[in-house]
Amino acid sequence: MSAKAEYAVRAMVQLATADAGTLVKTDDIAAAQGIPPQFLVDILSDLRTDRLVRSQRGRDGGYELARAASEISVADVLRCIDGPLASVRDIGLGDLPYAGPTAALTDVWRALRASMRSVLEQTSLSDVATGQLPAHVAEFAADYRAQERQRGHG
Repeated sequence: MSAKAEYAVRAMVQLATADAGTLVKTDDIAAAQGIPPQFLVDILSDLRTDRLVRSQRGRDGGYELARAASEISVADVLRCIDGPLASVRDIGLGDLPYAGPTAALTDVWRALRASMRSVLEQTSLSDVATGQLPAHVAEFAADYRAQERQRGHG
């Protein structure tokens, strides 16, 4: 995931915490999330083009989510900024030139994409903002934390 995509998710979660109908200024999002303001302007422009946020100009202007936070997935944001999830050299998985002992790699990449989708498409901005992650996502995270502890990394 690029820094731009990670910033975009953070900005969107920040917007998800705003009261409905409240416009949030770019500088307020940048300050709350530690995102360079000019970088955030570019990100918000991309998010607006993909109709994930709405903006209003002027002194009382700002940004708001274009739909309810529960209807925007983390995957929606990542795809807007970085394109397809888990792509391999921008080649379709069925078109990868694998043969012989590497032929099964295509299915490894399919499994990776499916697992990413199961997390990113089923986790909404609202889930993140409230800390109420889908059960399978919370379970993946708990398993990962346990593995980190076993390796002595946390």
